[in-house]
Formats: sequence, C-alpha cells, structure tokens
Amino acid sequence: MQVTAKLKHLRVAARKAREVADLIRGKSAADAKVLLSFATRKSAIPVLKLLNSAVASAKNQFQSGEENLYVSKITVDEGPTLKRSHPVSRGRAYPIMKRTSHITIVLSEINLDKDKKPKKQKIKKTIIKKNKPVLPTSKKAKK
Repeated sequence: MQVTAKLKHLRVAARKAREVADLIRGKSAADAKVLLSFATRKSAIPVLKLLNSAVASAKNQFQSGEENLYVSKITVDEGPTLKRSHPVSRGRAYPIMKRTSHITIVLSEINLDKDKKPKKQKIKKTIIKKNKPVLPTSKKAKK
C-alpha cells in the first residue's frame, strides 16, 4: 500500500527544499513530524503540512495507522521560474529568478510479519593495536 501526496508551485528553491527532504527520507511518519516541527528552514512548514495530508489520506483510504507508515520516497523537483527584473543605473536591468519547486511524498506501510524474525547481522570485530612511536635511526635524522 502506497499513499502519494503532491505539493506544487512552492515558492522555495528546489535545492533548499531538498535539504529538508533529506532529513525525513526513510523515517517513520511520527519521527518525520517531530523532525519537521523543529527544523528551522522555511520549507519545513509546507513539507510538514504535506506529510500530515499524506497521513490523513492513508487513514481515510486504507484505514492505516500513523505508527505503521514511513516515508518511502520523497522527491523535490524544480517548478516554473518567475522571471523579474531589478532596475539599476543607466537604464539597465538585472534579472531576478524567483524559483519554485514541486514536492512529492510517498508513504508506505511497514510490513511486520510475526512469523518471520529479523535476521541478526554478524558484527565483525576489529582489533586495534597501538603502534609504538618510530624512532629515527638514519644518520640524517640524527643531525
């Protein structure tokens, strides 16, 4: 089961919104909400609203609880750029690019089968030996 929610024409540059998206990729929905509520970026609030919308859609369409959902995919694409100009001296104009972004979030359900137990991962043990300091033995080092 996958739930998709989209946000289009967000007035934040895509590279700035990707920083927020990277925070919550792969996290559970509850953890993602906590991270977004404390994030200081401008795009964190719209992404939080989008996440809440996706969780509400999952509850209404599939009767799935928030604790069983995680952010399986989140993409931030560039939207249309608003082109403006700033007048400067001698009748010239400098361009101003007001960039927008499209955000898509996909929530999936965590599959917890009671019959299958998670496999234990083998931990490789590494032995770290303390090296003794090497003393200079060449004639050049003694001078």
